[in-house]
Amino acid sequence: MLKGFFNVPEPINEPIRSYAPGSQDRSALQAALKEARGKVVDIPMYIGSEEVRTGNKIALSPPHDHQHLLGHFHEGDASHVEQAIQAALGAKYAWENMQWEQRAAIFLKAAELIAGPYRDKLNAATMLGQSKNAFQAEIDAACETVDFLRFNVKYMTEIYAQQPPRNEQGVWNRVEQRPLEGFVFALTPFNFTAIAGNLPAAPAMMGNTVVWKPAYTQVYSANVLMEVFRAAGVPDGVINLIYVDGPAAGEVIFNHPDFAGIHFTGSTAVFQTIWKTIGNNIHRYKTYPRIVGETGGKDFVIAHKSADPRAVATALARGAFEFQGQKCSAASRAYIPSNLWDQVKGFLLEDLASMKMGGTEDFTNFINAVIDEKAFDKITGYIAEAKEAPGVEVLAGGTYDKSTGYFIAPTVLLVQDPMYKTMQEEIFGPVLTVYVYHAEHYEEALELVDQTSPYGLTGAVFSRDRYAVELATQKLRHAAGNFYINDKPTGAVVGQQPFGGSRASGTNDKAGSMINLLRWVSPRTLKETFVSPTDYRYPFLGKDS
Repeated sequence: MLKGFFNVPEPINEPIRSYAPGSQDRSALQAALKEARGKVVDIPMYIGSEEVRTGNKIALSPPHDHQHLLGHFHEGDASHVEQAIQAALGAKYAWENMQWEQRAAIFLKAAELIAGPYRDKLNAATMLGQSKNAFQAEIDAACETVDFLRFNVKYMTEIYAQQPPRNEQGVWNRVEQRPLEGFVFALTPFNFTAIAGNLPAAPAMMGNTVVWKPAYTQVYSANVLMEVFRAAGVPDGVINLIYVDGPAAGEVIFNHPDFAGIHFTGSTAVFQTIWKTIGNNIHRYKTYPRIVGETGGKDFVIAHKSADPRAVATALARGAFEFQGQKCSAASRAYIPSNLWDQVKGFLLEDLASMKMGGTEDFTNFINAVIDEKAFDKITGYIAEAKEAPGVEVLAGGTYDKSTGYFIAPTVLLVQDPMYKTMQEEIFGPVLTVYVYHAEHYEEALELVDQTSPYGLTGAVFSRDRYAVELATQKLRHAAGNFYINDKPTGAVVGQQPFGGSRASGTNDKAGSMINLLRWVSPRTLKETFVSPTDYRYPFLGKDS
């Protein structure tokens, strides 16, 4: 590692605030929530130097209180997509030629703004707009966003520092990490404010300019992120924030010759459609676009007969039901040995009975609302079908109500068939399906875990037998890109567990690592010869004496 010029502040993970009763942090966040609920905001698109208001307004409401109006955002159309692309291309020359440490300083400042003066505002927006409780908002909107920015700056400097050795006298070899030729499209999900911030910021940090389209259900906090980026000094046109229907945006972006890459988090079906569209249009592009995506999951917990039943139950309660299971890493299927099932069930049902459900403004609520009516209807459809299915027992929950907010009680299904649909299909809600296997058939259960789902995102094994841990680690090598031993399969931390999976779960480019940033540069190798040859002849051409 080069010293001096390449030195940047050594990143550490942002400390997580507890928001305990009586704390100043709790009071400050409650004040921010009250302020946000007390006004109606008007949210424009941000294209180049313009705040664009189309007059086609879409209302924003808390998922847990859908009669309350938080504000409106202005929806655009294909013309605004084209305008954003032109703004990105117009800003590209100056941005990619800015010294890297100037770009680093901008995003380090953004991290400090989120860690400090914008923390409560961003957390409150996430709590109200996405129905996350205080702790879930803190670890997402504040801490993980800060971590992405700080650690990515460090990874960026390490990438630039990687240079070939000078192993030949009279020659200087070096590598330049160029931004991609064209613009990058960031398509971001509703469930993590940090992902919504990282997907445009990571390519931008490496000198690219970006068109960013968030999910409509995340616009409320996306607007605060954009406010932070602008306050930190991100120049006009570097990150352009648009609200346009997905197919309309795709029609313009994926037919544009300057499309250089997509940074995506969302559903597997949408990502596969995007990939197919890019393939069909490959002849249109100046370069082969970078396709980076993290998609769905059907994440598992498998317990060995030696596992601690209390630890398994806690992992299921947290892993399946934090943020109502709306995490691509959420525990969704569990395989419990017969010798532990009665204890695990007892502990889990006890935990579920103590969970309060309601709005995020009440800090005693552990469970909040799912994101919108479409999600509510999809999730409850699975529950309603399970209630009628033979061989399926509803152990807990199974109730739901959308009269005030989109509330679904944490639901546990017990199945006799390990291939029942809720063991295979991504539900993306507070539904956990359990299969009890014979305690002496652990290896067969591992095979079942590996073969049941097309996904390969996260998974966990619980065991106090190290041979059992080793066997699971080997057998499930491709079943999870993030694999947890005696811990829930959620909660990856930037700089500690780079996140991503393969199979149907994405390209596994590991957000929060150097691996991801390398996708947003195109290296150029330079060889400089100080004294050039002046004779074409090599020594072997000489005659023998």
